Amino acid sequence: MRVLGIDPGLTRCGVGVVDGSVGRPLSMVDVGVIRTSADLPVAERLVTIEKGLDAWIEEHRPDAVAVERVFARSDSSTIMGTAQASGIALVVAARRGLPIAMHTPSEVKAAVSGNGRADKAQVGAMVVRILRLAEMPRPADAADALALAITHVWRGSASTRLEEAVAKAKAQAHAQRKTPVRTR
Repeated sequence: MRVLGIDPGLTRCGVGVVDGSVGRPLSMVDVGVIRTSADLPVAERLVTIEKGLDAWIEEHRPDAVAVERVFARSDSSTIMGTAQASGIALVVAARRGLPIAMHTPSEVKAAVSGNGRADKAQVGAMVVRILRLAEMPRPADAADALALAITHVWRGSASTRLEEAVAKAKAQAHAQRKTPVRTR
């Protein structure tokens, strides 16, 4: 499974692509940051993010997209820009028909480090270890995007398998309830 992780932000939107599956080593395909200038109008910045994300999807052809779920932080000045960038990420992926998952920061921290309250340094160190990288991707937005992709490979694919198993069990139960039509 190839997952594009997106850490939304209006100034820096982290992007990272990971290949792998549960129980197998994961590998980083690419990582980076889409940057916009605070001097530009918000609408132009959002278009830059849209074009950048579209290019990443076109180049890397992910099977799924994982976006960090926006939450209210103590620094409320960044919430609006983060939410706007998140919306752009969702639209770009949905337009291409890609499955989208949203993961909370604490969910990502717990999946990657085992601690939902881990700091950025701990998450970054685990990203380096999990993906067998020589150094932590910079800035932190890039490492966070990889952590989102890792989380989705590990948790998202497990959720998908559970959903498929439930659907299969329901279909089998439904088929067993039907009585065969007898002809005379």
